[in-house]
Amino acid sequence: MSQGPSTTPFEQFGGSEFFTSLIDAFYSRVADDEILRPMYPPGSLDDAKWRLRAFLEQYWGGPGDYSDQRGHPRLRMRHAGFAIDSRARDRWLTHMRDALEEQDLPPEAQGVLWHYLQGAAFAMQNVPDEPPPGTVFQAEST
Repeated sequence: MSQGPSTTPFEQFGGSEFFTSLIDAFYSRVADDEILRPMYPPGSLDDAKWRLRAFLEQYWGGPGDYSDQRGHPRLRMRHAGFAIDSRARDRWLTHMRDALEEQDLPPEAQGVLWHYLQGAAFAMQNVPDEPPPGTVFQAEST
């Protein structure tokens, strides 16, 4: 994914045009999702789209608009008010993967971005998975 010493991933991915397209494709799926949509206020998703786009652009070396307007990202804190279980996490990942695959990224760049997105999604899960019914936990003996 290297195109020169001063080229940022933001530029390599395609700049604001890429991130706008990715986030538009992602939120077109969220708009009709029965698990994710209720986590957003009624009405337009434009504010959420701006936040995610601006955050990703900044993270990958683009403009610092996100921090200029919102301060430090503090992603875990900002998502703490939402019950994010594995179903919500996996739905987010499914929609993001589908949106990412619609973009025209070289495989190496897509892999780098996808690796980050997966890690971020797992880090946002704040509701532990329930053990399968009938699971019995025993303390280990010493």
